Amino acid sequence: MNAPTALYQSTLSELELITRGKVRDIYKIDDQHLLIVTTDRMSAFDVILDDPIPGKGRVLTQVSNFWFDKMEMIIPNHLASDLTLQQVIPNPAERAQVEDRAIIVKHLKPLPIEAIVRGYLIGSGWKDYQQSGQVCGIPLPAGLQQAEQLPEAIYTPSTKADVGDHDMNISFQQTIPLLGREMAEKVRDISIKLYLEAAEYARQRGIIIADTKFEFGVDENNNLYLIDEALTPDSSRFWPAEQYRTGISPPSFDKQYLRDYLESLDWDKTAPAPRLPEEVAKQCAAKYQEAADKLIA
Repeated sequence: MNAPTALYQSTLSELELITRGKVRDIYKIDDQHLLIVTTDRMSAFDVILDDPIPGKGRVLTQVSNFWFDKMEMIIPNHLASDLTLQQVIPNPAERAQVEDRAIIVKHLKPLPIEAIVRGYLIGSGWKDYQQSGQVCGIPLPAGLQQAEQLPEAIYTPSTKADVGDHDMNISFQQTIPLLGREMAEKVRDISIKLYLEAAEYARQRGIIIADTKFEFGVDENNNLYLIDEALTPDSSRFWPAEQYRTGISPPSFDKQYLRDYLESLDWDKTAPAPRLPEEVAKQCAAKYQEAADKLIA
């Protein structure tokens, strides 16, 4: 089987490019619809790497669409069903470039926060806990170990930074002026419910979801939708359940493998990022695919 060809940047001549994010290229279809193309770009420490991870965009799209469908009982999502990719991109060559990695979505207003839910003590949360006994201002019991499951999942939102900038952790109370109390509470409660549902499902398939990030948008009637991506190896920390133990940073299916590699280098985490050896890119791609295979059985 040949390795997939990488797509670092999409080029669609018939559509207006609105923005290129860390991973996604977003195009305007009309006033009601957008086209989102998930490329193979990889970001780490908020820096976009020069080397893509072949096939990653297709895996992320497949996993997100799986979760969007599965979680529709909890919250509607941004996927639109009234247009086809063939209608939107009639040129066969351009359509082939983005097939299986492009989705047509409703044009919604994104909320100005990222909704993060943590079920385990790891990453920046572990560093925070070691210093203060808290995670993002939320007190936790003393004596917890690295990677230990928290007594209950916690909601730790952040601001949404521009490409190249860092997101900033904020408290739930700080989301109220941004969203209004009713919407802030709704986002918090739905985020925790989505995480718990997904974590239970994934655990049965050999994956621990340590933490994850959701994004939401609203329509003209202020109805809430799940947008962007959902519960992918890019937006979540996935651990193989059979290798999990406390006291260490467990091996993972997500880009923690890549972060660990970059941490081993003499790099100050600002652009430009180091070039990736081909073997590291291949290993990263394989981990993403393995996670998808386990989840979508």
